[in-house]
Amino acid sequence: MRALPALRLLEQLDFVIANAENAASGSGITPEIYRDLMQCGVDCITLGDHIYKRMEIAAILDAESDIVKPANYPSQAAGREWTVRHTSDGTPVAVFSLMGRVFMRPVDCPFHAADRVLEEIPDNVRIRMVDFHAEATSDMQVMGRYLDGRVSAVLGTHTHVTTADEQIFPGGTAFQCDVGMTGPHDSILGRRIDRVLETTLTFHPTHFQVAKDDVRLSGTIVDVEVKSGRASNIRRIIVDERWADDLESLTETGQAHA
Repeated sequence: MRALPALRLLEQLDFVIANAENAASGSGITPEIYRDLMQCGVDCITLGDHIYKRMEIAAILDAESDIVKPANYPSQAAGREWTVRHTSDGTPVAVFSLMGRVFMRPVDCPFHAADRVLEEIPDNVRIRMVDFHAEATSDMQVMGRYLDGRVSAVLGTHTHVTTADEQIFPGGTAFQCDVGMTGPHDSILGRRIDRVLETTLTFHPTHFQVAKDDVRLSGTIVDVEVKSGRASNIRRIIVDERWADDLESLTETGQAHA
């Protein structure tokens, strides 16, 4: 959170999307964390299979337009399937998320859900961003190819590991299997190494506590042509603790505005 205000200015970020399903001690999101993310510069929040781990978020999901549930969740589930938000210059940006089905909990077909959502989004909203929350890279690649030319980007989340396959498909859709984890990288998927190893090797149940060291912000920057909605560039970005300190200092001194 402390790095984002200056990062937005330095990278000239017009719109920031954060998958925040693990923001509350590694599982779920609370109303307080939601408000903190919005205050620090996030424009829209997507979620995944841990969406309802903290059920106090349900009221936010139903009331606010800058946070979405996976579109292939039941219609009765709390939250909206897609949203349209605007950049500072008024450019509309549609955002929706989908859950994969390979090695994941049973959900409705994400491909049919994507078709339904794209029919509902107004035609004048050309920039369309998709968070595909899935386990298998094959599942992610199928979704990327399926939506190529119909959305601006399909960016994967859930595995916590940044993939090096960022690319732009022939139809103009930016794609990456997984944008990576924002959290402690001296860990096993964000959890304490010793706890995960003990349970794995002995079957003794332990509480997988969140690790604390080597915290990094992992993300992906996509350039999109406003009129066409086609992506023109995609690149990974990782902010470590030292860079975060520098960014925070820039914000405090006002140098980030230069």
